[in-house]
Amino acid sequence: PVRETVPVNATVPAVGPERAHEIVTRSRCATAKVKVADPGQSLADDIARVEAVRDALGPAGNVRIDVNGLWTVDQALAAIGVLDRAAGGLEYVEQPCATVEELADVRRKVDVPIAADESIRRAADPYRVRDLEAADVAVLKVQPLGGVRACLRIAEDIGLPCVVSSALETSVGMAAGIALAAALPELPYACGLGTVSMFTEDIAASPLLPSGGVLPVLTASPAPERLLADRALQATPERAEFWRKRLADVRAYRGTLR
Repeated sequence: PVRETVPVNATVPAVGPERAHEIVTRSRCATAKVKVADPGQSLADDIARVEAVRDALGPAGNVRIDVNGLWTVDQALAAIGVLDRAAGGLEYVEQPCATVEELADVRRKVDVPIAADESIRRAADPYRVRDLEAADVAVLKVQPLGGVRACLRIAEDIGLPCVVSSALETSVGMAAGIALAAALPELPYACGLGTVSMFTEDIAASPLLPSGGVLPVLTASPAPERLLADRALQATPERAEFWRKRLADVRAYRGTLR
């Protein structure tokens, strides 16, 4: 690690403006990532949510939006400018469209920086984002990209500023994302690693929860008593058997790698 703490963003789901304001205020983060383009909601809903987040953060905070690839190019071009004004300036737009080619097209036509997430972690070739100059920021998630060392290699090769994000892991999984964020040579953006606070329970005795918008660079181990009480194993016999079989399959696969 080259740093002892990692700044994190608040994550705002597709909720109403009052709830969005509450989430950001409680987080004490200086940056908020706001989900937009949720199916069944309108651009007006997104505008109200973004405006509420800006109000909660104040003028010095950073607002970024996450589209999860749900816009067409035309929808992106129409919405980004409107939401940029509603936010008083967006830090960046994450994955506005589904394909790398669409990201590149949008990036050429808007002034707001574009971040790539699914176009890196779900792509057969994560470097197409670099080759097509489709993004200004790379979002890295440790688990789907193969681990901390693999992500460090991607970060070096892709040549873009990086944001480390989570896929809703427990503290044990989150520790890997924190390790990556701590080891990156530069970390210009807050990371999406504060999501353990969204859980009702965690399996670590000391959950990795942010304080004042930062996370300490620590590891986490599961507490045996919490594993035994885990609801995924206790819910039904069928669910317990599903997880036991999955763990057995992982152990068997690991055995083939030795």
